[in-house]
Order: sequence, then C-alpha cells, then structure tokens
Amino acid sequence: MAHQRIVSLRALRAFTLAIGVAGFACISFGQGGQAPAPTGPATGTPGTAPGGGVGTPGGQSPSPFPGQNNRNQSPFPDPNQRQTFPDQQRPIFISGKVQLDDGTPPPDSVVIERLCNGIARPEAYTDSKGRFSFQLGQNRGMMADASVSSAADSGFGGGQGGIGGMGGSSRGGMNPSGGISERDLMGCELRAVLAGFRSEPVNLGGRRAFDNPDVGTLILRRLANVEGTTISATSLNAPKDAKKAFEKGRDLLKKKKSPEAQKEFEKAVAAYPKYATAWFELGLLQQQQNMTDEARTSYAQALAADAKFISPYLQLATLAAKENKWQDVADTTDRALRLNPIDFPQAFFYNSVANYNLKKFEAAEKSAREAVKLDTMHRMPKAAHLLGVILAEKQDFSGAAEQMKNYLKFSPGGQDVELVKKQLLELEKFATAKNEPAQKQ
Repeated sequence: MAHQRIVSLRALRAFTLAIGVAGFACISFGQGGQAPAPTGPATGTPGTAPGGGVGTPGGQSPSPFPGQNNRNQSPFPDPNQRQTFPDQQRPIFISGKVQLDDGTPPPDSVVIERLCNGIARPEAYTDSKGRFSFQLGQNRGMMADASVSSAADSGFGGGQGGIGGMGGSSRGGMNPSGGISERDLMGCELRAVLAGFRSEPVNLGGRRAFDNPDVGTLILRRLANVEGTTISATSLNAPKDAKKAFEKGRDLLKKKKSPEAQKEFEKAVAAYPKYATAWFELGLLQQQQNMTDEARTSYAQALAADAKFISPYLQLATLAAKENKWQDVADTTDRALRLNPIDFPQAFFYNSVANYNLKKFEAAEKSAREAVKLDTMHRMPKAAHLLGVILAEKQDFSGAAEQMKNYLKFSPGGQDVELVKKQLLELEKFATAKNEPAQKQ
C-alpha cells in the first residue's frame, strides 16, 4: 500500500494550477501587504482592507452570559449577572499617537493591534501624522495587515480571487455583540506594528469606560536582526517637490482617481529617481491595469533605489507566480525572507508553492511550516492545505490529515472544500491501514 499516493497526480495538478492561476490575481499589498490606509482624519473608523477571499469569518467566542442565546430565557436576569451588563454596553475609546524612535512620525500608516492572551487583532490605522482614535472591538471588518507578524495575514486573501481568505476566528476579547467589556481586557495589551518595527506594549487590563482614552505615544523601534522593512530609507530623503507630488498622488488614489494619481507618481520619480515608495505605488497602478512589463520595471526601479524595501519583492513574486515562473518566485521570496523572516508569512507561502512546483519538497515543507506558524490568525488557510499535500507525499498520513482538518476549519467556504474533504477521507484510511500492523505487533 506504500506505493499508493494519497493525493492523485491529477488532484495535485489541479491544486497547483489553482495556486498558479486563480490565486495570483493582481493583488495590491500596499506598503508590504498593508491594507489601504484610512481615508480622512483619524475619527475612530480605520480604512477597511479588501475582504473576502475563499474563507469566511467564524468561531466567535460564546456569550459570556449564561442563557443569553436561549429563546426561553427568563426576562428577569440573575441578580448576580446584572453587574456585567453595563460593562458590555459602555464603549471604551482609545487614542494616542505613534512615533519612530528618532521622534518623527512614521512615513506610512501603522497598524494599532490589540493582543489578548497571545491572540492579536488589528483595531485601527494611524493617520498621516501618526495619530489614532477608535472604539475597542468595533472594527470587525478590518483585516490584518500582512506586515503584522502575529496576524499575518492578509496574504493572498482579498476580494480579487485570493487563495488565503479570512478564515480566522473572532477570539481575543471579542464578544458576540461586537463590543468589548471591561473584564474582556484582562490579559490584553495595545501595541503599534509596522514591518521591521514594534512598540512597547500598553497594558489594557483594568481600563474602564470612563478612563482618559489617551494612552500616550507609542515608540516604534526596529526589530533586531531584521533589515527589510516597509519604510524606504531613500524615500525619506525625497526633496519637497517630489514629496508634494507623491502625497497628491496618494490623495487622488483615495478619491479613486487612478489616472491622475499615476501622473503625480510619475512626477515624483522624475523629480527624484531614488523615490522607492513612489516607484512602488506607480508599479501597483500599472499592475492593476495589467501593464505587467511596466509594473515589473517600476518595482525593479524601487529596489534599485532601496534594496531593503520589502514591498516590491512581494509584488514581483505575484507577477512571476501568475506566469508560473516558479524559479523566479523562489529567488525573489528568498531575497525578501533573508531581509525579513518575521513579518511576511505570505512570502513563506509563495516560497513553498514555488519549491513544490520545482519538486524541491524539503524546501517546500520548511517554508510551508513557517507560513503556518507565522499565520497565527489563520488568514492563509491554503498554507495548511499545501503542507498537508507535502506531508501526504512523504506518507505522513496522520500529519497530512491534521493539516487538511485545519484548512477545513479555517476556510469552511473555500472553493476546493469538497476536494479537501475527499483527500481527508483518503488520508484517514491510509493512516489507519499504516497503523494496523504496528498495533498487531
């Protein structure tokens, strides 16, 4: 039975074809996979990242109130529970600002993340001056920035046929009503996250609804042994006229005026050829218009200006993967991961897909495991599916079955759910057959 394959060659080819074609639609990572920044001032409603993908949100925490979901519940609540209702109903507001450790505001939007008992949830983005303001627990539509190491996520999700999807659960202090109670904040911290940087956490435990919402200034410090970030050092030195054109282009993008925005980005790079961030934004617009050669040239210009600017690597990988140029995908993601092996689980996933198609299965398994480990909010359930396929090839049927179960758990609405269910049934049969001889002995 060892000679039998748990996943047929046809199924594997269908799987890699789905990854190579459907999965790599033109996806804008923004600054290193970052969801679009909020439009307008920080009024408490952050910009919403593209949602969808093949997964669906699920697994919300149960109600903290016994009998709350029971239709036959008594209209008179238990007196011992009355004290908890005001906590749930009173909104808790948080505000503050973010700075780099040199005292300057970050050059791009930063994710403000709530970490509760090891589970991260993005809450808001900073505005152009590094300020933030939001109500805790109200931003359920906000998808994690791919530069958030603990959320990792957005990866290949998004509403453009991505293969990641939003498959994570709503744990980490979220209750069914969508708000946050005061007792939900026990064990919670607030921090600012930008690829390559982290801030010192602010303890949220014991915070009350009527406390001063201002948590002060969160200082971003560069992570040790991480060279690659979504901040371009050369872009910070852009002259005033180039910066003015770049900011105008960003504003026009927010108004969905792409042609006008493209002209401004072109002005910015003409005025300052080392403007890596402007080259990157220009490349995104070109990629969205299926101007592949032009986009690839713009990304290459961005890297020529600043080789440690991570964002272009990710977009170049998507372009190469769309054309099934797997060696290019492997080489590009290898370079990105050498610069930053912490913040980009989607780069590990790309790398695993590339190595799998190149029949370098050990490298594919290593990268798939890293993608699964870093994707703590399970926004790329396809990583678990891929790892399951690789383990099945190694005849680790039990391990493969576990990964397939994880995929089904975190991507219940996936396009290939029925295929994975069949693969899982087959895996379990082979795992049982493999264990039977050992049990008889």
